[in-house]
Amino acid sequence: MEKKRRVVISASGRVSQLPAYLFAEIDRQKKLAASRGLDLIDFGIGDPDQPTPPHVVREAAAAVAEPSFHRYPVGRGSGFFIEAVGGWMEREFGVRLGRDIACGALIGSKEGLSHVPSVFCNPGDIVLVPNPGYPVYRSAAILACADPFDVPLLEANGFLPDVEKLDRGMVRRARAMYLNYPNNPTGAVISFEQMHALVDFARREDILLISDNSYSHVRFDGNPPLSFLQIEGADEVCLEFHSLSKTFNMTGWRVGFVVGGTHLVETFMNAKENMDSGVFTAVQKAAEAALGSGREWIDSLLATYSERRALLAGGLRKQGWHLCESEGTFYLWMKVPVGYDSMGFTRKLITSAGIVVTPGSGFGSFGEGYVRFALTVPAARISEAIGRLELLSMPGRRMGRKVRKDRGR
Repeated sequence: MEKKRRVVISASGRVSQLPAYLFAEIDRQKKLAASRGLDLIDFGIGDPDQPTPPHVVREAAAAVAEPSFHRYPVGRGSGFFIEAVGGWMEREFGVRLGRDIACGALIGSKEGLSHVPSVFCNPGDIVLVPNPGYPVYRSAAILACADPFDVPLLEANGFLPDVEKLDRGMVRRARAMYLNYPNNPTGAVISFEQMHALVDFARREDILLISDNSYSHVRFDGNPPLSFLQIEGADEVCLEFHSLSKTFNMTGWRVGFVVGGTHLVETFMNAKENMDSGVFTAVQKAAEAALGSGREWIDSLLATYSERRALLAGGLRKQGWHLCESEGTFYLWMKVPVGYDSMGFTRKLITSAGIVVTPGSGFGSFGEGYVRFALTVPAARISEAIGRLELLSMPGRRMGRKVRKDRGR
């Protein structure tokens, strides 16, 4: 019998350029700790621990039973969903849908954000990517055969992009720029004046602004949520992506929307209709109910995160840890002690204290030296984590002291 030829089918070159999976090593460490019977307190993933609002669940349950919703959905979003988005944008941001501004339904904002470079970039175009930043931005550029170029977000500059310091040659080649405020992972917020300057930059350089506004309402500085589309002329250069995941505890529902200049949204949604068949109509009904919620729901959610934030931040600062001053998202961004890198410190917390955080290096090279805590842990467990950190033998917790280099033990 003839021996069969061994066939090896490899991934494309662009897939081989994708960064390593952020949580692979953390998952390995968690499994090792669990095998030792260690009780883990997990601040790692930004997945809300509280349930979706009951009225949203009820609306979804009724919608699932509707036979007409079992068929293919309207790709760009059902009329009732578009109307709900319009009401939300006008009520929350003073942005009115109409001739110049349109919207479309997304299977979660991540799906939309990841497709933008494929729609608007040609091979070799530059995509300006915040560093540190949500890893999807860089991956999206790579998969579109575009070239990601780092925009450093530095603590000294409040983790805001300084576009005037970017390499002029790269700016001339740039086709798009990702922005994310309130910011994951740093928690930084941006002012209206700073947003205006970025719109002016984008208009001057003919660059598409891709605004990831997933954390729009999760801010603790007393200021209202902001949208780039509040700025005159932004509709010509901006696509803004909104998610119900964080505002309404709907991460698993996979629903969001894009808003922007009509010509940009139409171009994007035309391409998207070649990639998927839209959002399940029953999920759109659930989203309609969420977007129609009163302010009481959001206020209650923020009160919970505010309590957790004060508890964790207060405990960490009391023990001498260096927390970055930030007013947005449900994350805390903290410097690691001298003598540790981000992953080494993450291993130390898992193995010695049963505390899981996310290493800043997973968000880019400028995230090295930091870790991220997600406030998706009940207050009682936060208090327990603070107690464990108090007992942790780490004399270098107060920045500036010399400590041994962690060897991953």
